[in-house]
Amino acid sequence: MKYLDEFRDKRLAKGLVDKICSLSGEGQAGTPAPTFMEVCGTHTVAILRSGIKELLKGRVNMLSGPGCPVCVTATSDLDKTIALTKIDQVILTTFGDMLKVPGSFSSLQKERAEGYDIRIVYSCLDALKIAEENLDKTIIFLAIGFETTAPTIASSIISAHKEGLNNFFILSVHKLIPPAMKALLDMGEVNLDGFICPGHVSAIIGSLPYQFIAQDYKIPCVITGFEPLDVLQAMYMLLMQKKKGESKVEIQYSRGVPQQGNPKAMELMDEVFEVCDARWRGLGIIGSSGLKLKERYERFDAEKNFNIQVEESKEHPECRCGEILRGIIEPAQCKLFAKICTPEYPVGPCMVSSEGTCAAYYKWGQTPLVGSDPLGGV
Repeated sequence: MKYLDEFRDKRLAKGLVDKICSLSGEGQAGTPAPTFMEVCGTHTVAILRSGIKELLKGRVNMLSGPGCPVCVTATSDLDKTIALTKIDQVILTTFGDMLKVPGSFSSLQKERAEGYDIRIVYSCLDALKIAEENLDKTIIFLAIGFETTAPTIASSIISAHKEGLNNFFILSVHKLIPPAMKALLDMGEVNLDGFICPGHVSAIIGSLPYQFIAQDYKIPCVITGFEPLDVLQAMYMLLMQKKKGESKVEIQYSRGVPQQGNPKAMELMDEVFEVCDARWRGLGIIGSSGLKLKERYERFDAEKNFNIQVEESKEHPECRCGEILRGIIEPAQCKLFAKICTPEYPVGPCMVSSEGTCAAYYKWGQTPLVGSDPLGGV
């Protein structure tokens, strides 16, 4: 990539849009438009911000899946995190997006306002540095994220192990994307003609972990970048597979994703973590969809080293984040959306993170873009 504008060229975009409209319009009259799901919050933002969803309305149906790690973090896990902040001499470190996420009875933001030591960090390495500088304190890092963030957190654990740090811990609520995609398909709540697979996650794991979707479910997959032309080309590739009666995993984002992924990053993950079952917001417990520390590194596991007592978790009765994460409804179908629930006062996690579906729709999807050229808004 030489210039970013190369991936926002209106002439090329128009050509792709024409091809997509031609392919999606083939077949008998009355044939429903194909339905694709993106499983990445960055893709959701790109699709809405560039106007692609509105531009292809009636030609291609786009659904947003569980692609935001903040959004899929279960309330019970957030309640555990809040409980940890109240242990004497604890400094809780977390990514900024987690502060406003509502737990059953509070949030990290509210607890920080009450005086508990909760600090925003940009990476687990920042948390490790805080531990090195505060040996008389207990530092706990809330380890959220998909396969994208797990390698750096694994690296931090290895560093803490080598340094012999005794005051550094993580609460691992990592999630793995392919098992969640399988769970969505097994639920049978949405009928999909293709997946737009996440670019960041795939840069780590490559394309092979998605093969079961094409082979067992006969659903095409395309790993995609984040610019408007990336997304449009992915849609075209999915439609071409559909036209040919094929189901395979293709890589559109070849400049960022090799087929084998990042072997070094996966080695780090395998050294530190092992696969476990995990609870997802809206999807429940999904087998082999999480990561926990291996026995060798259990001394860094906050859940195993501290007595965490929490009440039974509660959800807001009118929040529909779970259905939104499963692609069953769009945000506007939730009666709280943009009324009671806003980015300033979020009721559910999908309105908190900048990559949350509700937050993306709130900012980019509530009103049609001005003019007849949505891509001009990029």
